[in-house]
Amino acid sequence: MATTALHTAATGLNAQSTKIDVIANNLANVNTVGFKSNRVVFEDILYQELAEPGVENAQGDQRPAGVYVGLGVKIANTDFDFTQGSPIDTGQPLDVMIQGNGFFAVDIVQEEGTGLGYTRNGSFFLNSEGDVVLGNSDGPKLDPPLTIPANATSLSISATGDVEVLLPGSTTPTNIGTLEITSFLNPKGLTPIGNNVYVETEASGPPITGAPGTEGRGTLLQNFLEAANVDPVKELVELIKAQRAFELNSQTIQAADQAMQVVANLRRF
Repeated sequence: MATTALHTAATGLNAQSTKIDVIANNLANVNTVGFKSNRVVFEDILYQELAEPGVENAQGDQRPAGVYVGLGVKIANTDFDFTQGSPIDTGQPLDVMIQGNGFFAVDIVQEEGTGLGYTRNGSFFLNSEGDVVLGNSDGPKLDPPLTIPANATSLSISATGDVEVLLPGSTTPTNIGTLEITSFLNPKGLTPIGNNVYVETEASGPPITGAPGTEGRGTLLQNFLEAANVDPVKELVELIKAQRAFELNSQTIQAADQAMQVVANLRRF
């Protein structure tokens, strides 16, 4: 009936509207360091069974196929794309890019799960105490913490995470710690909380922390940042497809409305 078409098309409008929202967020973050694009995955809803396949008639023949009417679509999930973003040469010693898998761990507010957040943003700063902090609006400290001596004249971070500084009166670099990174079995199961930070969930699995370049973790590249992996051309194509799908569902509602109007006018005859 036309009423079924109305409700089915309404689910399509809601789903495509959500897709447009996700695309808008991807495009809005095209210049956000370490940002990972997101896509919407759809799935169909329940079906009305009007005729069951395999039913025998009087002659003993079986019906070869059934009659099913779908009731629309819904959002199955939003899928993060964790492919590598392009390197940006900044020349800043506290800018660090992860080449490959992994996240930097930062100490966030305790209300957010375990108190640790994970980010691909390697734009770091020093606070007033010399601690290395993430360069977002909250400035959380690295975990494990890393402190740069105030009198250090140079800073070097190797591909495997060794952090060395040159102190006054010395010609030999001093190792002050290791910049570790964290990996997950299912990074797509992480929950984004904003500020370029994700938190662990049961779906992501527990964090596996260690030195860069070990156990499948990526290596580090100092003086570089990772650009957002958003492809503007692809996003604009998906936006056009979503717009057209939205229009088609709206036309379905108009067609169902016209059919209901015809039925309502039958009483005049």
